[in-house]
Amino acid sequence: MRSLSGKNILMVIPRNQFDEDELLPTRNALESAGARVVILSKSGQEAVGMHKTRIQPHGMIIDWNKQAGILGKYDAVLLVGGKGAPKSLWDDPILPQILTDHFRAGKVVGAIGLSVIVLARASFLIQKEASGPGEERFQKELEEGSGYYSEEPVTRCDRIITASGGEAVNEFVEAVSSVLMEEETAE
Repeated sequence: MRSLSGKNILMVIPRNQFDEDELLPTRNALESAGARVVILSKSGQEAVGMHKTRIQPHGMIIDWNKQAGILGKYDAVLLVGGKGAPKSLWDDPILPQILTDHFRAGKVVGAIGLSVIVLARASFLIQKEASGPGEERFQKELEEGSGYYSEEPVTRCDRIITASGGEAVNEFVEAVSSVLMEEETAE
């Protein structure tokens, strides 16, 4: 994988019931490539995953721009799914603002699994294909956001990257790092 040294990446997880298979390998791969990863949740309190893994986020979503050592925008904002995503992320009022702010600034936005619906509800996937779980509920929500379901494990539309779930983490991370490196060479 390419070096992501000097890159700051924000990962947002559900308050509880996040998917460890989406979060842990993604975070580990990004950190191994040299990126600084900040994990935030709605409450900022210890979160318990679907498989009982406990994670202490760095803070609350509302404080995304107050993290020590981060000046300005993150290079990427990535959302993690899991059973808790519909309850704690889908209707969060702050996430669409953070995503829009970063995307307008030329940054990467991405989502894995059930968190892809946050992108759909924030109007990022209008007339675009998106990967995600094959569940009927997911596909219905995606269509309501005017997006199209892709059976591909990872879908990239410019600087928007979506993944089906934990089984697609390696490809997701590769797509994110590829876009980050393209942005760096374009500067």
